[in-house]
Amino acid sequence: MPSSASDTAPPDLAIVGAGPAGLAAAVTAAGLGLRVVLLDAGERPGGQYYRHPAPGLGADRPEALHHGWAAFAPREAALRAHASAGRITYLPAHHVWAVVPGGGPGWTLHAVAGPEEAAASVHARAVLLATGSYERQLPFPGWTLPGVVGAGGAQAMLKSGLVLPGKRVVVAGSGPLLLAVAGSLAAAGARVPAVVEAAAYTAYAGHLPALLRNPGKLAEAATYGSALLHRHIRLLTRHAVTEAHGTDRVEAVTVARLDRDWRPVPGTARRIPCDALAVGHGLVPQLELATGLGCATRVTPDGTVALELDAEQRTSVPGIWSAGETGGIGGAQLALLEGEIAAHSIAVHAIAGRPAPAALARRRARLRVFAEAMGAAHRPGDGWTGWLRDDTDVCRCEEVPAGRIREAVADLGARDARTVKLLTRSGMGWCQGRMCGPAVAALAGGGPAPDRRPLSCPVPLRHLAELPPADG
Repeated sequence: MPSSASDTAPPDLAIVGAGPAGLAAAVTAAGLGLRVVLLDAGERPGGQYYRHPAPGLGADRPEALHHGWAAFAPREAALRAHASAGRITYLPAHHVWAVVPGGGPGWTLHAVAGPEEAAASVHARAVLLATGSYERQLPFPGWTLPGVVGAGGAQAMLKSGLVLPGKRVVVAGSGPLLLAVAGSLAAAGARVPAVVEAAAYTAYAGHLPALLRNPGKLAEAATYGSALLHRHIRLLTRHAVTEAHGTDRVEAVTVARLDRDWRPVPGTARRIPCDALAVGHGLVPQLELATGLGCATRVTPDGTVALELDAEQRTSVPGIWSAGETGGIGGAQLALLEGEIAAHSIAVHAIAGRPAPAALARRRARLRVFAEAMGAAHRPGDGWTGWLRDDTDVCRCEEVPAGRIREAVADLGARDARTVKLLTRSGMGWCQGRMCGPAVAALAGGGPAPDRRPLSCPVPLRHLAELPPADG
């Protein structure tokens, strides 16, 4: 299915990301008559949500590992059909590192392509950013031990590699992803002694209208809950893993009850033996390309930073649209809808197409209200930093412990994550703060801030040297 971008007239639309939002936008836009280029860092479409097992594993029923595969399969088939007909140019293994004005009317997208890291560029009249999200991690003593993985990472191991992180896996953190991960791991043969949820589900009581507008979400939650009961998996709400223990790998975790501000309650700690821990506290929108363009942002109810988007999925920068998790974490169903709505909007501006059907907007509004309620219910409390010892590494790449960050704040006058970074090197490693950023911001006492950087991924210096003067 891979094809190469045309050197003739620029396409109407370039889409970054082939997850649910980008895939839905691509096939919808092509169906409306737009010429589309779809770039994605992955080898196959689907993004982080619809992962494919490696071909060599011989999986004959990959859909068994996914929730909502029926929404993905027809869109993947449509992508193949549009690509064969020349309406979509699909470029896998293209990691876009910058979007800049230029290349005639519209935009130039620069990418690192393939394992050989070749330079690639695409020109398009409009751009849709569907770059998705990554996991939010809150560090704790022992979180660097082998066997401690992200909750989403554990699910990715299962979907992509058909492997489990361990035989006895504790699932912990906060957010509805934990229930899905626990169910998937248990169905694949792992023993899950507990799901440790830091929030309390009673927090949803304040969002009753949002729940009533989304009965399907309630049914989905009931399905996950019944699966836990059937497999005798304990659900510990308002609890957190405050320490992982082991030598060569994790052997047990300490779980403690939390107060309303997420501070560990003295005298409530207990140990749970395990050989793996899957932990995550929700997702963080991936915004580097958008913030590099100057797109306006907002702080969402879950405490993360997302893009400000209008009813047509337009950002504050003319010619740039966005869909999916970049506008706030909401799940695959919402991302699919937003991708379709964005495609209709772009078609209106490019070829005088028709606006998106009103039914799509109503469904998006209903799901977005639920997403905001979900984010508020699972937002981390300020007291979680109470389980950090001074010798606990917060920045894993640069091995910066919590004590050094606290010293930068208390003794050296740091008041935000950027100043802490300059004083301690936290966030200067390979992940560029994606892993430690929320934790550093919390310890610095500042709120979440948009992550602005000129390059969204590592780029060979030869690519920068070869840029024309206008882009330089």
